[in-house]
Amino acid sequence: MRTTHEVDVTELPQRVKRLLAEGHRLALVAAHLDEAGPRVVYLFVAGSPDTRTELHVRLDPDRPEVPTLAHLSFPAGRFEREMRDLFGIVPLDHPLPRRLVRHFHWPGGWYPMRPDAGPPPRFGEQEGPYPFLEVEGEGVYEIPVGPVHAGLIEPGHFRFSVVGETILKLKARLWFVHRGVEKLFQGRSVAAGLPLSERISGDTAVGHALAYCLAVEEATGTGVPVAARRARALLLELERIHNHVADLGMLCNDVGHGILNAHAQRVRERLLRLNKDVTGHRLLRGGVVPGGATLRALPDPAALKAIREDIGEIVDLALGHSTVRDRFTGTAILRTAAAREIGCLGYVARASGIADDARVAHPFTGYGARLDVPVHDSGDVLARFLVRAQEIETSFALIEEFADGLAAPGTMVAAQPPSGAGPGTGVGLVEGWRGTIATRVELAPDGTLARVKPVDPSFFNWPALPVALTDTIVPDFPLTNKSFNLSYAGNDL
Repeated sequence: MRTTHEVDVTELPQRVKRLLAEGHRLALVAAHLDEAGPRVVYLFVAGSPDTRTELHVRLDPDRPEVPTLAHLSFPAGRFEREMRDLFGIVPLDHPLPRRLVRHFHWPGGWYPMRPDAGPPPRFGEQEGPYPFLEVEGEGVYEIPVGPVHAGLIEPGHFRFSVVGETILKLKARLWFVHRGVEKLFQGRSVAAGLPLSERISGDTAVGHALAYCLAVEEATGTGVPVAARRARALLLELERIHNHVADLGMLCNDVGHGILNAHAQRVRERLLRLNKDVTGHRLLRGGVVPGGATLRALPDPAALKAIREDIGEIVDLALGHSTVRDRFTGTAILRTAAAREIGCLGYVARASGIADDARVAHPFTGYGARLDVPVHDSGDVLARFLVRAQEIETSFALIEEFADGLAAPGTMVAAQPPSGAGPGTGVGLVEGWRGTIATRVELAPDGTLARVKPVDPSFFNWPALPVALTDTIVPDFPLTNKSFNLSYAGNDL
């Protein structure tokens, strides 16, 4: 159930405080530039039962300002900084008013999401270098890492303040890969928006495409056949498995057990080939479409059984190896209270004792008793490993169940509803393999995309990485970073 409320800007903090106290979570903040002036949409969600509450706040066109909610919600403070950088909407009395998205070589006063922004201006040094916090004291030194790295990962700058080998503070500076995704959606047809959604974060093609399609279907009043919903759920679990098994292997590799990583990547390759059989694409693109799903084949049960056994053996070998288990245990602990305050999602949250899962809170199809959400409360690398391993087991069980309900592969798409049948706005909530993805869509009168706001769980989880690394040692950074495995592209749209 989604409800919408027009709220005066002066009433906003109290309304938000009440929603948070009732157990709602802030899922996204989306700025809009309507003909009448700026508007900000705050989406709060809770479940079960599935509840979505939107607060719409209209702003003065001459002074686009909102009272900050940072003192009520940590994620709200980050959404506000993002909104200021891209739209020029000012969060009044924000405790951390410096830039978040736009680096300091982007000139001040240029806001790329405004319709009058024009082409990107030349880079310069108008506002000086980024103000990293300097930690001072006897024996303290800094280690800068990145933004360009030796491997194939995307750019991110990490600055460690260290004494001996102990990390006193880590500052992560991201937003080096800004592609203007939200701007690219504007004016596209619904069909043309689908491939863009699949590429928000390349390893989450199903999750982001499904959140986008669910939002579009709500906006247009499109019903989805039961078989298509089951097919979508199957694809979502296939995506979860191939990503999780790669992480299991790379976590072992980071503690010196390269042979287990080699076997995990061998298994992932088998999964990617199976993905291609199912949808025609190794990353499952093209499987989720507006109104339904398209499958070229169903997963081979014998192949799935063999892969499941293979993964189980890898997990058993890892957990049975004293070096691997000792290095995972007690490393980079993220306490439950910190994870809750930061607003963590997905396996990061579930490894810290928070049981949130959109498949339970916001289901788009029936899951039944085979959905077992694993939760651990130690908050260390071992917990994040165990959650992944147990989620893989659950995913295999769900795939078996959903495949049994599909008579044959093919295209399963609902008939298009009459034009204008839907409300023109919609929200999609999906438990992607990293955590809950939220996408909000508004359609123009001609049916094209007026505004699309996707939020990857990495946006919520990145601030937890420095917290978990406090008082660990520098050699723990690669292992901890992989245990979080956050998306740079999903964070920076």
